[in-house]
Amino acid sequence: MSATAITTTISPQTSSPHLPGSIEASRSGIWVGIFAIIMSFAALTSALLVRQGSGEWSHIVIPSILYANTAILLLSSFTMEMSRRALARSTGVTTWLAVTLLLGFSFVSGQYLAWRHLASQGLYLATNPNSSFLYVFTGMHALHLLGGIAVLAYLLSHVIGGHTSLRRHLLDNTAIYWHFMGGLWLYLLFVIVTRL
Repeated sequence: MSATAITTTISPQTSSPHLPGSIEASRSGIWVGIFAIIMSFAALTSALLVRQGSGEWSHIVIPSILYANTAILLLSSFTMEMSRRALARSTGVTTWLAVTLLLGFSFVSGQYLAWRHLASQGLYLATNPNSSFLYVFTGMHALHLLGGIAVLAYLLSHVIGGHTSLRRHLLDNTAIYWHFMGGLWLYLLFVIVTRL
């Protein structure tokens, strides 16, 4: 086959990073990442149940700010959806992304305040198994949420920078991850309240 025949059979679009194939690959990447996170928290939950069954277990008082944090994170899921709708209307994307980013930072700040509250009660990472699991669950979730915050900051800077071609699939993938973080937090809060 000649070089000319090869170049005519390869569409210029196949090298574009925004083709349906690359969009599907990025969507698959999000789901693989979510699955890995689910597995890590499932392993931690199993470790919690095994450790709790060994005795020497007393429940701790959960900082009330964790409930406020839940409301903040659920509200941020709403604002994330509003940013997706705003992108479809081509108006208000910057505002909704900024609010979502602010709520994400508020959630992480709230987690820090919860850790400070625990420390003021003399509960640290290594104080007892209960506090250890509480710090690990909330800390790992906060780290994963910070990854979502970084992507939100990137998207917001992209929009503010005048790039009007914000790709729908980038925002959609970020929204999938963000909503997953909200759902994961609801699960973790249930485990924290009922088991710790």
